[in-house]
Amino acid sequence: MIRTILFDVDGVLLSEERYFDASALTVWELLHSKNYLGLESNQFKIVLNDEEITSIRNTVFQNDQVLKFFKSKGLNANWDMIYLTFSFQLIHLLEQVVGEEKENISKWLTSEIDRSVLLEIQESLAQYKATINYDEFISEFQNAKANSKEDLFDYLNVLVEQKFGIKTNLFSEKNHLWSVCEHVSQEWYVGDENVLSSTGRPSVQLGKKGFLSDEKTLAKPEQIGQLFQELTDAGLQIGIGTGRPDLETIKPFEYLNWLNYFDRNHIVTADEVLEAEKQHPSYAPLSKPNPYTFIQAEKGKQTPIASCLKIDLPLENGDQILVVGDSLADLLAARDMGSRFAAVLTGLSGKEARKEFEEHQAEFILDSVLDVKGIVLENVRKR
Repeated sequence: MIRTILFDVDGVLLSEERYFDASALTVWELLHSKNYLGLESNQFKIVLNDEEITSIRNTVFQNDQVLKFFKSKGLNANWDMIYLTFSFQLIHLLEQVVGEEKENISKWLTSEIDRSVLLEIQESLAQYKATINYDEFISEFQNAKANSKEDLFDYLNVLVEQKFGIKTNLFSEKNHLWSVCEHVSQEWYVGDENVLSSTGRPSVQLGKKGFLSDEKTLAKPEQIGQLFQELTDAGLQIGIGTGRPDLETIKPFEYLNWLNYFDRNHIVTADEVLEAEKQHPSYAPLSKPNPYTFIQAEKGKQTPIASCLKIDLPLENGDQILVVGDSLADLLAARDMGSRFAAVLTGLSGKEARKEFEEHQAEFILDSVLDVKGIVLENVRKR
């Protein structure tokens, strides 16, 4: 009998489109802006219309085929997608100048890469005619035996060894370059007004409005609000387990009048996950498909992090919990918890995701988050 429902956000309640737009713009900026690699810098600008944004996204992510590849590998964090996409392009660019810059490349690929190093690389690349090639990503990574984020990160190291004969662990985990990618992404997504509070660092590139005021819901906002109302009226506990940061969850929920349906103690975001990784690094990574996000959302943020990390799985009351998500990462996290799972077909792959969810034996496959009401309230009536 279901007593608790834990919702993912992106692809379930809110569209992922703006996140994917911001992710593409981030890779594009890192490659073209003079603040980073500065290739064909005359192409870079910060005021773009929707048509221009769509064109950049289609180029960077190859009409979303790269994004779908990431999703198929259980990768759920946009910052990781950006890091992998940009790092691959960086390796590809350096491969074109290895004859002239072998010594520098060896230095760059065996130590941390921050923005100052990217500016060094920009200066070197400016002497040659290195070109970006977005369409090689999938063909290269199809050779990788990668079924997790860690495998994908490690494959970048494999490519470095194959292309340069250099052994490195540079790309194995989050590092300075990952942090650069994250910061540029936050500039695009939250805009100038919120960058400092979001990242603790000021903007490198000013003038970005952000997308927080332009969120797209996956059903009418009032219909989703009514769903939350009916579930709580029926005595169910509802919570959120999302890979979004706190700011990007709470602000839209406030704007859409959804926040008052939730106990904020049961809203767990990427901020809580990052804090847990900071306090207990031996358990990292804790982002989905690790079930930590949903475990903390179910137990509540008043529950000590260590208790959530050390809890026995599957959960004793797992069959009373329904996780509602749109990705394989959500399904795998729910399965580790021993909870039930409802897949909604409103994520990146849309209805095409049905086959994957069927192959992984998702208990429920729904066209919309609004359909949760039917399966859950039926359970309630059977009490």
